[in-house]
Amino acid sequence: MRVLVVEDFPPLRHSISRGLREAGFAVDAVADGEEGLQYAMAGDYDVILLDVMLPKRDGFAVLKQLRAEQCASRVLLLTAKDTLQDRVTGLDIGADDYLVKPFAFEELLARVRALVRRRYEQSAPIVRIADLEIDTVGRVVRRGDLTIELTAREYRILEVLAARPGQIVTREEIEDRVYDLASERASNVVDVYIGYLRRKLEQDGGARVIHTRRGLGYILAESEVT
Repeated sequence: MRVLVVEDFPPLRHSISRGLREAGFAVDAVADGEEGLQYAMAGDYDVILLDVMLPKRDGFAVLKQLRAEQCASRVLLLTAKDTLQDRVTGLDIGADDYLVKPFAFEELLARVRALVRRRYEQSAPIVRIADLEIDTVGRVVRRGDLTIELTAREYRILEVLAARPGQIVTREEIEDRVYDLASERASNVVDVYIGYLRRKLEQDGGARVIHTRRGLGYILAESEVT
């Protein structure tokens, strides 16, 4: 899943970005409101972490513009001001959540995961497809009694598919969720990793759960959707 961090304090911006990448997210990070707005409008981010006190354009102004432009990303406001009016203002203009500095990274991560689930209308952190179980908090994948070891990239791609079970997800959509702007992308990388995933998920005779819709994309489902 893809996250944009808009925070002007370099140590905090770097630590948040590093922690989110270690947790499996693709992360872009910028330092002011103008650039944050440009990134947010150009990229389809699952979650935007938006500081309120920013140079060039503050977080409230950025958020107002995003909602005026029908941006669907979930927005978590970050602020050093713990006042009722700031919280009310942020939520009234379209924020999905609010976190006061200083905060524990574990809480930030939990809120980001919850916002991702909310975007994809998932009520629980565990996704089940037939005998396949994907724990999006623990990042553990099981098939029946077997725990399946995946690389970070394999897991990211599976998680993107699991966010929309039974729906076609295009290669471009998968790439946008798995890679940040700094990453190099090979033209066939998604197809290659889908092959890796299938071999691991189908070991010991497991039925196919990742199906191809030729020319369209991939579907995570118990049986092929027609």
